[in-house]
Amino acid sequence: HNIKVHFGRWLVKGYPRVFLLDLNSSMHKLSEWRWDLMGDIQKPDDVETNEAIVFGYQVAYLLEETCNVVNGRPIVAHFHEWLSSVGLIICKRRQLRVATIFTTHATLLGRWLAAGRVDLYSALPYVNPDVESGNRNIYQRHWIETGAAKGADVFTTVSDITGYEAQYILGKKPDLITPNGLNLNRMSALHEFQNLHALNKQKINDFVRGHFAGNHHFDLDKTLYFFTAGRREYRNKGVDLFIEALAQLNYLLKQHGPSDVTVVGFIIMPGNTNNYNVETIRGQFVRREIQETCDRVSENVAEIIF
Repeated sequence: HNIKVHFGRWLVKGYPRVFLLDLNSSMHKLSEWRWDLMGDIQKPDDVETNEAIVFGYQVAYLLEETCNVVNGRPIVAHFHEWLSSVGLIICKRRQLRVATIFTTHATLLGRWLAAGRVDLYSALPYVNPDVESGNRNIYQRHWIETGAAKGADVFTTVSDITGYEAQYILGKKPDLITPNGLNLNRMSALHEFQNLHALNKQKINDFVRGHFAGNHHFDLDKTLYFFTAGRREYRNKGVDLFIEALAQLNYLLKQHGPSDVTVVGFIIMPGNTNNYNVETIRGQFVRREIQETCDRVSENVAEIIF
């Protein structure tokens, strides 16, 4: 099929075998595949959907070739989110002997509604998904996501609330809830976790010393660090709640009289910048100078004593 494929090992635990599919090697097939998938409802100028279609057909061809060489061994294909799920739809159309799982972490339309300041979970029973997605020019993406949810052998979401959302927006109740989680085995040794915690907290302490140098003075041993991180979506990622919570916490600390506890909040998100903050750079330079001076003094004193 003239699909360019790279093969290797993924550098994570277990070193799984990985195929990387080159989208550009199949872009000349886009119009044909898009018509085959969608017919009259296609939207040629939707770049994101176009890439999802090309990737989906490439995946379907890869799975078809795999079926031909594994001699009847079971194959399970797990598709995450609508962007990967065209392959699931094509596998079902071609009746490939592949068991399919589709997982959504949040529905596409749900993300758009929440970003538009809609009280999502109150509004869900009254939402017409086809109309709302069409109004936002994402109908084709919603159509793919719905097809994957309804066509998969097993449909899962990562939480009960996402399952509730999917039931109304995708018209399918999840078969299973598969919660997001952390690989705790990576931190199985408590002392290792404590050492990493101390090391990384010292890095944060150094940053805070430099960042607030000459402006605020507080005891870092009595400082709490809170942070939130994610895509730059003010409401969807809860940045508004985080800032409001910090404001309420600040009020409570003041209400209970003078407090020697300081809270530093970090909002970690990608965003446009014009340049480095000169004052911040100067503060970090001063901190390093003081640290290096103290280290030299300490070494000199140690040499004199010992």
